[in-house]
Amino acid sequence: MNSYIKDQIELFQEKNKNRGCLLVSCPDQPGIVAAISKFLFSYNANIIESSQYSTNPEGGIFFIRIEFECPGLKDKAKDMENRFAEIVEQFSMEWNFTHAYHVKKAAIFVSKELHCLLELLWEWQSGDLMTNIALVISNHETAREVVEGLNIPFYYVPANKDIRGQAEATQLKLLKEYEIDFVVLARYMQILSPKFVEENPNKIINIHHSFLPAFVGARPYERAFDRGVKLIGATSHYVTNDLDEGPIIEQDISRVGHHDNVDSLKKIGRRIERSVLARAVKWHIENRIIVHQNKTIVF
Repeated sequence: MNSYIKDQIELFQEKNKNRGCLLVSCPDQPGIVAAISKFLFSYNANIIESSQYSTNPEGGIFFIRIEFECPGLKDKAKDMENRFAEIVEQFSMEWNFTHAYHVKKAAIFVSKELHCLLELLWEWQSGDLMTNIALVISNHETAREVVEGLNIPFYYVPANKDIRGQAEATQLKLLKEYEIDFVVLARYMQILSPKFVEENPNKIINIHHSFLPAFVGARPYERAFDRGVKLIGATSHYVTNDLDEGPIIEQDISRVGHHDNVDSLKKIGRRIERSVLARAVKWHIENRIIVHQNKTIVF
């Protein structure tokens, strides 16, 4: 990591040292918001942002994201988590406390096409993607010069279906060594094994070059051209063991016409892919996503 990025992260941590976030999902019932608010007030915490959603006020599931400022949060955090367990039991909650001073560490996987990687690096350099890009792993050497030029460790790990187990063993070892919090597949054109996915639940963000659920799998632009579509899109989602079926985080589209050939569809698509993936990664690091079954609630 270069010194400029390091300084940006340290400044962010200092500025947000007392900023916390609470994500909750539970059966909907009266008193949830009151109980959480009272709990935070007991620690002299001030609620900065609060967003909530219910699938159904009668018998549905309730979701809430609360961002708060709490003096001395770092010292209080452990006690807050322990005491919050009482409310968790009362309302049968699934919950997660996060703290802004913990800047998530990311690993980016990429193959030959670099447009999504370059977008993430630009957002990161500009301070709009507040994460620590700890390393980049690729099954090609294409990205090495760009990545190492920013003082980010680059690892070339050959990968194909014949040596997948060996490649993933190396990759998982690197993720553990660098204490990675999440993985971004920035057009990494390999299918991950169930073992790899299971070790990183809801921590692998992929970009698929179509507007899912249309054109699942390989060569979506060619198939879209053959169908004469008038809209193409891209989808960012969490990876599961069902190919391109994981919880969708973000999507976008662009209109195309009969004059567009496969190459022009790909060119238009690349613009959509990189912006969609960048937004999904940003929402993940800002703790704005709750996964429920095979869907996401994005606050």
